[in-house]
Amino acid sequence: MLDSKQCEAFFTVAETGSFEHASQRLCITSSAVTLRVQALEKHLGQLLLIRGRPCVLTQSGLHLFEYLQHSKRLEQNLLYSLTGKSESNYFKTTIATNADSLATWLLPALKDVLIQEKIMIEFNCDDQSHTYSLLENGTVNACISIENEAMKGCNAIHLGSMRYKMVSTPLFQKKWFKNGITRESLRTAPAIIFNHKDHTHFDVLEKMFGLTKGTYPCHLIPSSESFVTAIQLGLGYGMVPEFQLKQAFKDKSLVEILPEAETDIALYWHHWNQQSAPLQALTTHIVQKAKIVLR
Repeated sequence: MLDSKQCEAFFTVAETGSFEHASQRLCITSSAVTLRVQALEKHLGQLLLIRGRPCVLTQSGLHLFEYLQHSKRLEQNLLYSLTGKSESNYFKTTIATNADSLATWLLPALKDVLIQEKIMIEFNCDDQSHTYSLLENGTVNACISIENEAMKGCNAIHLGSMRYKMVSTPLFQKKWFKNGITRESLRTAPAIIFNHKDHTHFDVLEKMFGLTKGTYPCHLIPSSESFVTAIQLGLGYGMVPEFQLKQAFKDKSLVEILPEAETDIALYWHHWNQQSAPLQALTTHIVQKAKIVLR
């Protein structure tokens, strides 16, 4: 059996990143937190945390943390279904989403249901091809993913597609692509890419020009807003969601440089079949809104 106080101490250290912050949240001394975590590690025969600033979870610690997260969500859902209320006045949930959705259509789509159902939401941002694994390991309650197949115990609903266009400033286009976009010019022109998990740009260049990842220069800018800003500053060209291009196309600060590179990314809403009432309302709402704003 797992000791609840020991698990609470471990979970709080994992969440806050330090024994000191955990002690403040739990209103006990740092030494008491340390003793509880050490007792849990001794009981399990596993090192759970690598002490540091911040503390880092070992693989065993990550498994336990994910288990405790999942258990807390199950307890919250059960409490809500039986009593109609959570421990606080708000229902807490965690959703994994790609950064582009969060930066564009997702928050406006969720605004009404978050207020009406008194939902406190925590977003876990990752590439749309990786959010699925966060639901699979129990880290989140639901996710937006490019996967169209639902895992066992879950449901997958098609939301629509986000369209991406390859753009740059007019000056950048004139400097780097004055003779058109070719395999040779792409080998030297700096690209703007979200991160190494962002396959949209990589896939387009490999499919159209046979250029593989690492054969052309690129900036890695893991922020949807700063990503577009970097392109507007002339630092490179990139694949940008259509949502973020309306004003830039209107004032001609950005231009589409390769219409053939236009890419539609289909998105799916994945959730566990067993949902509490607030999560059911959130699912219904996000599907309805997505049908309006996505392609």
